[in-house]
Amino acid sequence: MSQLSHFDDSGRARMVDVSAKSSTRREATASAFVELSPEVLAALPDNPKGNPLEVARFAGIQAAKQTSALIPMCHPLPLSFVDVRAEATATGIEIHATVATTGPTGVEMEALTAASVAALTIYDMTKALDKSIVIRSIQLESKSGGKSGDYQRNPD
Repeated sequence: MSQLSHFDDSGRARMVDVSAKSSTRREATASAFVELSPEVLAALPDNPKGNPLEVARFAGIQAAKQTSALIPMCHPLPLSFVDVRAEATATGIEIHATVATTGPTGVEMEALTAASVAALTIYDMTKALDKSIVIRSIQLESKSGGKSGDYQRNPD
């Protein structure tokens, strides 16, 4: 494993200088899972706050665009694409967020932020029905572009 890039020689946190890096197309997909009870899943279509899946989608898109304001060492990036999907399964809501840009640094944090905030939004919109909701498995699924190359999570 290489040295952590967000620390200088003295061990102080720093923002990485990406000004010498060439701009290339970068894409990342992250996921999250919101575990819901059967009762909460059944009540989703009747939620008085609106459709939680659609609100979560919009929240995730907005969050991706705000990542550098939330994560101190993230670079502000001009995002060319953000897609967030929230789909009900038998045990909860599966969220996938894909983010793309053409720039000198990757969009993994933007994808992870989008998935995280979408999951938090599902919690917010359903917490009146059940406080035991669990958000699980916020993780990077894949990334492409950049010096470190492509990554694909093992399905194990």
